[in-house]
Amino acid sequence: MTVSPSPAAAPFDPAAILPDDLLERFRTRAAAHDRDNTFPEDDLAELRERGYLAILVPADLGGAGLDLAAASVLQQRLATAAPATALAINMHLIWTGVAKLLADRGIDDLRFVQTGAVAGEVFAFGISEAGNDLVLFGSDTEAAPTGDGGYAFTGTKIFTTLSPVWTQLGLHGLDTTSPDAPRMVFAFLSRDETDAGRVRIRDDWDTVGMRGTQSRTTELHGARAAADRVVRRLEPGPQPDPLVFGIFAVFELLIASVYTGIARRAIDVAVATAHRRTSKKTGATYSQDPDIRWRVAEMGIAYDGLPPQLAAIAHDIDARTDHGARWFALLSGLKHRAVTTAKQIVDEAILVAGGASYFSGSELGRLYRDVLAGMFHPSDPESAHATSATAWLGPVEK
Repeated sequence: MTVSPSPAAAPFDPAAILPDDLLERFRTRAAAHDRDNTFPEDDLAELRERGYLAILVPADLGGAGLDLAAASVLQQRLATAAPATALAINMHLIWTGVAKLLADRGIDDLRFVQTGAVAGEVFAFGISEAGNDLVLFGSDTEAAPTGDGGYAFTGTKIFTTLSPVWTQLGLHGLDTTSPDAPRMVFAFLSRDETDAGRVRIRDDWDTVGMRGTQSRTTELHGARAAADRVVRRLEPGPQPDPLVFGIFAVFELLIASVYTGIARRAIDVAVATAHRRTSKKTGATYSQDPDIRWRVAEMGIAYDGLPPQLAAIAHDIDARTDHGARWFALLSGLKHRAVTTAKQIVDEAILVAGGASYFSGSELGRLYRDVLAGMFHPSDPESAHATSATAWLGPVEK
């Protein structure tokens, strides 16, 4: 079963792609995956069957032909049911989103990502490295030329989401031996490299929250990317290549979307609890208590600013709006606001719901732990503030 393309024929309806009954199944499973520290295999199977892995692939290639604005709405909706599932699928959608962004600009370098997604392949994100605050602009992973246009990668990647199921791993490394070195190399590895022993995945994902993502550590021991899977060789450091912009833009947008979805679910749970709980003192439901009403209002006011911001940034990416050097501040700021606002909203929701939310089996207790993961995704608070300061004040003088 595939998602029907939506463009001009009918208005986009997120519930047609992610219906309520599907989300309720995901929500029920989420508690078990969090408790047992397991990957949501059944969620992935249902999403794959519905064509969700290819929502950003053009219709003429077999996908749904949706834009990033629609994907953002869908990821917000998915996160209301199963944040870890949404975050895991995010990493696949980042690559299909980058492929779309490049194709929209006449660059077909990631066509294999689009056709692979339609065929059911799962693309993972192998960029994060311990202590590497350069992120896209540098790497501690060695990328050694193999002589045939391919590369062998040696190093360690952390937070490799989708570890149990990915079929292709998009990653980067540093080539220090070629005549034009140094060069940042972006490429994709096949799961076959795990069978060859050149990719080893540690079973080390035992975290406070977002346990279902199974974002395990990945060791690379001369793992080989074929020549036709090497997509860029770039000078290290900030530069305007569309691939780098695409990764940053789609990553920040979709990460912000997931945490916005968590915020929405926290409000919904808090509201339902306020209507259900009754005060022994007054006999009225907590929804009539002025302090509770103030807290819910605070949550609503904070939340209401997020979806329009996501929609505006997604529209500008889709429309190829030229924000010039402002783009990185806009994107990192969006992610930072979404994560910090979501955390604030979950905090308030727990105060509305009361002591029951402190138990590990509580949905709000799980959301409280899941939302903490947001601070570890690039851009972190320090990077977001440094980027914004540079945009407004100019670079630090040396």
